[in-house]
This record gives sequence, C-alpha cells and structure tokens, in this order.
Amino acid sequence: MFERIRQFVEDLTSAEPGDRQFGDADLRVASAALLVHVAEVDGIFSESERRALLLLLQQRFDVSEDQAQKLLAAGRQSDREAIDLYGFTSLLKDAMSPPERRRLVEMMWTIAYADGGTVEFEENVIWRVSELLGVPARDRIALRRKVRGDCGLDPHAPAPWDDLGKPEESRT
Repeated sequence: MFERIRQFVEDLTSAEPGDRQFGDADLRVASAALLVHVAEVDGIFSESERRALLLLLQQRFDVSEDQAQKLLAAGRQSDREAIDLYGFTSLLKDAMSPPERRRLVEMMWTIAYADGGTVEFEENVIWRVSELLGVPARDRIALRRKVRGDCGLDPHAPAPWDDLGKPEESRT
C-alpha cells in the first residue's frame, strides 16, 4: 500500500511527464477506465472509438501517443477488474472540480458518438456516471447536444428514451 502511494506521488512530481507510469489509484486510469467502459459496453470496441479514445487521452492528459496507448491498456485492465463504476467515480468526484467532471462527461459522449451514433447501453452508462459524479441532468443533456452538433448530427434529435412515455401507436 505504501509503495503504491509513494509511486503515485513520485509520478505526479516527476520532472519529466514522459517518465510517468500509470498506477491503479491514478486519476488518469480511472478516467480512461470509464471511457473504455463506454466504448466497450455495447460489445464492440470499434476502430473509430479506439482512435477517438486515444486522441482524447492525449489531449486531456497531455501525453504522447505511446503513453496514451499505455493509459488505454491500464484503463481496459482496470475496467475489467472493477466490480462497479463507483470506485472510479468516487475517486474522480473527490479529486475533480465540477467543470472537470463535466469535461469527463463530454469525453464520454464523444466516445459514444465516435462510431456515428449511440446505443442504449452507452447512454445508460453516461447517465449513471454523470449521477455518480454529481453532474446535473441538464448539463449531461447539454453536453450530449453539444457533442451531437460537433459530430454533424442534429443536436435536438430525441434520445432513444425520449419517447418511452408515449403510447405505442404514436411512436414512429
């Protein structure tokens, strides 16, 4: 345990960002694990999702492509070993400011739309993670619309759950 804490502090204070290793308690790994979870929740980790995820990791954490690959691998491993999403979200909620948490939700939407659209599983994960991170529903919906617009899709198109309360014959 003490070795992990020592390594984490050493990684954060390292003079060379390129020398940093990614530990289990690292916020970057927790973020990557959530992004991986969104990408893989539908059972398909497409090449477009993988490329988008790597690019987001490089941009968000200011790491090289090689480091992003390592971070992706660490995130995949952490996601596979996780019992639930709470371990990741509790760590991130305590360490991130509200704007940083909204940015993570935006990144999750970007991954969900990377293959051209979303599925119910992806949207459900983003909804649950947003709630656990304390990101209000209005912000989650606004971020979804922003990302849809950025992808060239109609940002005001209804989500799959928007017509669930309507009678069956009015759904078309």
